[in-house]
Amino acid sequence: MSSLTMKNYLRKHPEIRTFRVAACDLNGQPRGKRVPSRFGDKIVEDGTRFPMSVLNLDIWGEDIDDSPLVFETGDRDGVLRPTERGFLPMPWLEAPTALLPIWMFREDGRPYEGDPRHALRTVLDGYTARGLTPVVAVELEFFLIDDSGRTLEVPISPRSGKRRKAAETMSIRALDAFDTFFTDLYDACEAMDIPADTAISEAGLGQFEINLMHCDDALRAADDAWLFKMLVKGLARSHGFAASFMAKPYEDYSGSGMHAHFSVLDRNGDNIFDDGGPLGTDVLRHAIQGCLAAMKDSALIFAPHLNSYDRLVPEAHAPTGLCWAYENRTAALRVPSGAPSARRIEHRVSGGDVNPYLSLAAILGAALNGIEDGIAPPEPITGNAYAIEMDHMPDNWSDAITLFEESTIMPRIFHAELIRNYLLTKKQERHYMAELSPKEQVEIYLDTV
Repeated sequence: MSSLTMKNYLRKHPEIRTFRVAACDLNGQPRGKRVPSRFGDKIVEDGTRFPMSVLNLDIWGEDIDDSPLVFETGDRDGVLRPTERGFLPMPWLEAPTALLPIWMFREDGRPYEGDPRHALRTVLDGYTARGLTPVVAVELEFFLIDDSGRTLEVPISPRSGKRRKAAETMSIRALDAFDTFFTDLYDACEAMDIPADTAISEAGLGQFEINLMHCDDALRAADDAWLFKMLVKGLARSHGFAASFMAKPYEDYSGSGMHAHFSVLDRNGDNIFDDGGPLGTDVLRHAIQGCLAAMKDSALIFAPHLNSYDRLVPEAHAPTGLCWAYENRTAALRVPSGAPSARRIEHRVSGGDVNPYLSLAAILGAALNGIEDGIAPPEPITGNAYAIEMDHMPDNWSDAITLFEESTIMPRIFHAELIRNYLLTKKQERHYMAELSPKEQVEIYLDTV
């Protein structure tokens, strides 16, 4: 969206008296300001400012104790400018309001390397330099939850007045029970230009999944996922219950993931994974090997929170082993069947609690490493991955932090500044989470991620 179009948006919508400017921090949280609409032109032209440390807060919104971005550098400002997305409505608020997504730059105009959106842009620049374009789609799972009592429960259906305490996989009845919410959600996605496709009920209590359509602009795909999470959580509250992308709110049921599908186009628009048959090209397998090689070291990106590791357990519809397969959902990397022209990789590791920019940067960055290195992966598995002896993802937060910190692969994908900031954030969160009861941990994750 051009600067002129952004300015005209508020003029065309005089009912909007205030708007929000928001950037994505390392935990995927929107951080920003409320601004009177009369200052819209100034924000579009000059951007806004707030401390660089704001993109490096912990999950509670607190400063990182030993971050060099705070006192050591005087808590200096970054310059935040509108992204190309421009103004969007915020349909979950009662008063007509707009949202203007922003991202951070240094004073001299250089992108701030600790901004997760810039991290993904840098990975995509690597593809562009090689004449390649990733095509990306994501599937987002989430829970609808009644958190008004002492324990978490499925919300009462507005249609039946009943609370159904059972999983209902791909149930039309479960979808229809919350038809008003989903109707409003699809209307809101249309208003925000978020390409929401099919919805299904999932295997958890009050769990649903919505697919976002594939897009040949991975930065926009990440924008869509970030905005979608914000929308779902806000809209659910306006319907009287909570929505959460928390990895695993219920101990005895499956958790929520953010599965990412991707293919890669060459300069002619041809899919470089397509060999005309069901197996795919050598380049497909090289990309798979890149993803497998980086998977353990990337665990802190794909499973960023203490609760994330409750999801990554055997036989809970989340991958645990480092493997790939054709048309097999027990594998970490799945190559779906279908038309050869649509040959792609489904990366199934990320939880619903991830930062979409960092997750896609880690996935696409690892795939690009694999394409560049040209190394073949091990043979694809068949059958139940949980029953096969193999190397596994880390099963706890501390091991994931260590792997990320000691990795030689992560610096090929992420800037040193972002790696440092992310580690400081996660180490602080680990320290303070240890002081909380499980109930208190759930309460913080339920509303934030």
